[in-house]
Amino acid sequence: MHYRRAIVPGGTFFFTLVTDRRRPILASTEAVDVLRNAFRSVRQSRPFEIDAIVVMPDHLHCIWTLPPDDADFSTRWRLIKSAFTKHCPDDCRRTPDAARLKKGEQAVWQHRYWEHQIRDEADFARHVDYIHYNPVKHGLARSPAAWPYSSFGRYVKDGVYAPDWGRDSMCFEGVGRE
Repeated sequence: MHYRRAIVPGGTFFFTLVTDRRRPILASTEAVDVLRNAFRSVRQSRPFEIDAIVVMPDHLHCIWTLPPDDADFSTRWRLIKSAFTKHCPDDCRRTPDAARLKKGEQAVWQHRYWEHQIRDEADFARHVDYIHYNPVKHGLARSPAAWPYSSFGRYVKDGVYAPDWGRDSMCFEGVGRE
């Protein structure tokens, strides 16, 4: 099967990135800070908006909007993953398997990531809800407000969510990819 990525200048996309073998390398504040710095660094040279994000111990979800004349999210992800890998705490790394060693690769991230082009406002809202509810779904927090590594607080501050949003069970059939 031939995989094709969406090429849409100025597009808005939902992404899922997973750590190698789903190891919980993003469980520490130190690792999340390194990831934040990787995002900041890449955004300085290749701007994009982070519309929503959640960082979980072994994966992350986010929605980006690219500049109107730019469709290159792949390079941005390569740079973010590389910067994180270069600066992450030593316990985030493990010995690469033979295939990775042969290519000179680290064993921090899964090779691929999932992307979905956001189609409309309803699709955007469903994916933002999915992102913010993810820590509750995985049993890591009782509510989205209790998870420190997400954009949920910004959405509450902007009046999009009530502070107690997401305390009830929610269904997100057809949204997300883990």
